[in-house]
Parts: sequence; C-alpha cells; structure tokens
Amino acid sequence: MIEKKNPVALTCVYILLAVITAITLLPFIWMVLASFKNDADVFALPKTAGIIGVFRSWVPDQWIFPNYLKFWTKITWGTSDAISIPPFVIFILNSFKLSLLVTVVQVITSSFAAYGFAKCRFHGRNTLFFMYVATIAIPWQVYMLPQFMELTKMGLTDTHIGYILLQSFTAFGVFLVRQFYLGIPDELLDAARIDGLNEYGTYFRIVLPLSKPVLATLVIMSFVGIWNDFMGPLIYFNSTMNKTIPLGIRMFLGQYATDYGLMMAASVISLLPVFVVFLAFQRFFVQGIATSGLKG
Repeated sequence: MIEKKNPVALTCVYILLAVITAITLLPFIWMVLASFKNDADVFALPKTAGIIGVFRSWVPDQWIFPNYLKFWTKITWGTSDAISIPPFVIFILNSFKLSLLVTVVQVITSSFAAYGFAKCRFHGRNTLFFMYVATIAIPWQVYMLPQFMELTKMGLTDTHIGYILLQSFTAFGVFLVRQFYLGIPDELLDAARIDGLNEYGTYFRIVLPLSKPVLATLVIMSFVGIWNDFMGPLIYFNSTMNKTIPLGIRMFLGQYATDYGLMMAASVISLLPVFVVFLAFQRFFVQGIATSGLKG
C-alpha cells in the first residue's frame, strides 16, 4: 500500500526549500541590480533602517543601462598589444577557447582512464587508482611553483598550450567516471568481447553510449571550473592578449578608483555561458551524480 504524504509537511518542505533558494540567489540578485547603478550608488547606505530598507537600497534609483555597453571599451590595450578588437572581446574568446579545449581533453582522458581502472584487469590496478585519486587531497598551492618552473623550462609560459597541458588530466574526473562505469555489468562487456570486440570497440560501442549522464556532469564541472579559474591564468599569463574573463574583470580594479557598476555588468555577462552550458546538460546532471557514487 502506498503511503500518502502529509500535505502540511510537504508544504513546509517546499517553503523551506524556497527560502533556502532565495537566500542562495541573494548575491546574484544584488550583482544584477548593482550592474545598473552608478559607481557611487553600488555601496550606498540604506536610506531607511531594517531589512526592508536594505533591500530597497539594492534597487537603483536611476537605471544605468549603458553600463552594458561601456564595459566593453573601458579596458584599453597597451602600446605593444594594440589592435582594433576591444580587449574584453578577446578575453571572452580566450575563455571560450580554453574552456572548450580543456573540457574536451579532460572528458577524453578521464573516460579512458576510468575505463581502464573499472573494467580492465591488471596487476596493481587498485593501488595505482588509489595513488592517483589521493592526489585530490594535495592543495594546488603546494605544486603550483614546480608547475610554473616546469613550464618555464619548456618555454610554455604565457601560452595557452601550456595551460591546456596542465589541465589535461583531472583525478576527480577519473574518480567520477569510474564510479559510473562500475555500475555497468561485466557480463555485458564479456558478451561484447566474445562477439569479437576488442577493448577499444567495447569502449566505443558499449560503454560510451551508456555514459552520457556522467560525461555530461563532467562537462559541466570542467567547463565551469576552467571558465571561472582565476589563479591559474593570473600566474601563467602575462600579456593582455592571452588573458581570460576573470583577469579582465580584475582590470576594473584601479589603484585609486574602481568602476563597480561596469565590473558588475561584466560579471553578469561572464555568467551567461555558464548558464547556457548548465541548461544544455542539466537533465543529465542529477542522474550522473546519483549514479556515480556521490549520493548525499
């Protein structure tokens, strides 16, 4: 017999979830509203006391829509990099280039490695996997200096190819995909091998078509991580021509003045590709997390 859910309890749960969602979205709402303000009004004090006064101070007294046009040309080129295209357009193109390439490479390397760790039997497989996954616990700050020195010796500093090589492998991605592959029955793969498929054929014809949920999850995580990466490009890119959106937004911070209104407008624009990618793959996202051993 199916147990009927208490409508009162269900309503309370929905209200609680709605409140939590609203609280989570407050910084984003503030950023969007601040993008339509003058610099002096972004951090203006509330005119009336209380929470209502704070929220009222968020709403612009005068909506400055030209902020979304000004920020494109606010940042200018240096004398050595001067070209006709606005710098912020180059920053967006660089972010797209790096995010797409790194995401594709990470999906390929993670899925291949995960297949080997999950479905290929060889001596020391579990030990090797444990040692590889254990690198997740090592903070990036520990090895960022050796990475920089290695890139310097290879002559790849201030180049996109050097950054792509550093981001080509992700231990978390291998772990995520491997957990999903463990749920695929071995009997299915054994039957494919009996029919004459080698390991590559088994991977491409059997495993890969079943992996859409987890690969979509990895695409979202990789794309968002590279798109929002600030410290990596800050360390490895020196020339303005190679910079990405996070570094471009930082350029609105001046020594004596900061264009907060333009900075918020640029930040809103920089979030749009992330939303597009998430909306494109969101129907696989929850399924991929739930079937990859990361249940809450």
